[in-house]
Amino acid sequence: MPVHPAVSSSTVAALRRAGCVFAEDEARLLHEATTSPDELSALVERRAAGLPLEHVLGWADFHGRRFAVDTGVFVPRRRTEFLVAQAAALAPRRAVVVDLCCGSGALGVALACASEAAELHACDVEPAAVRCARRNVGDLGQVYEGDLFAPLPAALRGRVDVLLANVPYVPTDDIELLPAEARVHEPRVALDGGGDGLDVMRRVAAEAPAWLAPGGSLLVEASERQRDTAVEVLRTAGLSTRVLVSEELYATVLVGTGPADHMKR
Repeated sequence: MPVHPAVSSSTVAALRRAGCVFAEDEARLLHEATTSPDELSALVERRAAGLPLEHVLGWADFHGRRFAVDTGVFVPRRRTEFLVAQAAALAPRRAVVVDLCCGSGALGVALACASEAAELHACDVEPAAVRCARRNVGDLGQVYEGDLFAPLPAALRGRVDVLLANVPYVPTDDIELLPAEARVHEPRVALDGGGDGLDVMRRVAAEAPAWLAPGGSLLVEASERQRDTAVEVLRTAGLSTRVLVSEELYATVLVGTGPADHMKR
């Protein structure tokens, strides 16, 4: 639909009144996504009501690709592109990749494409996320529904080169401090990391060594204030740990690498 200046201005004004910081950019995307004024009005109304832009559009831009993001599915954050970039840098060619807590599946797909992965396996406990991830993953791999490692094929044990685990790490008491877009419209299970925010990370780290290939790595995000405790979590699990930080993206990534031989804890 051609963007008429008057319509564009009214769209921007409506988005600004709703508190959208990047109203001009959002208005452009909403215009591009519609074919009639009525359709545009409906999308603007949904956005002004607080629905995340990605849920309104039905997609999110991540790592240079567009991924389907259905209503009620966690929206991949731009800062998490840093995690994918670090994973791609250490992934061997034809890597076996697992994406835990996969949400839309964006992380696993982005890494699989960047590393020419031989196998991609993704899983999430949320049925809506699994349905969405299956659309995004397509024939690149398999998506399973279940809690963390539980639904993965047993044949993957000891074979995973790169384990992405974008686990929830917001402390329970901080959930109410999140923007309404996340707090209201994204699944709590994708946000709530327990008392100190690291409960799920502890569970993943404890099981990871049994799934990693020799020299394989687990990559997780944490906040700056969780950094030292998170490092200890991975080290306690027997993983050699290093911390990588992107000041530009305000991202902290921990890489836990297993031993190069076949000795497992």
